Amino acid sequence: QVRLVESGGGLVQAGGSLRLSCAASGSIFSITTMGWYRQAPGKQRDLVATITRGGTTNYADSVKGRFTISRDYAKNTVYLQMNTLKPEDTAVYYCNAQLIRPPGYWGQGTQVTVSS
Repeated sequence: QVRLVESGGGLVQAGGSLRLSCAASGSIFSITTMGWYRQAPGKQRDLVATITRGGTTNYADSVKGRFTISRDYAKNTVYLQMNTLKPEDTAVYYCNAQLIRPPGYWGQGTQVTVSS
């Protein structure tokens, strides 16, 4: 019902910035919350940030003050602005959409690599 297409991943040096984009299509009006998760080698997939339909945001402690999640309703797109990137931020980043009813949906993932 919902398709998520991600873009914006890449290679950046420590201290640099990237902006990830996730364009949603399908049952857009049923989305209640969108978010970004990441999975580093040897680790589980963890929450990075979420944003509700009402605009409430939530961030992992490790990214507070550096990352900003936002949503453009006109474009049906959620963004993750990542500043002051650290090597520890290296991971595959996944877009997620939760709907009024299950199931939720995941994007394909985009690789973010931060070099020291």
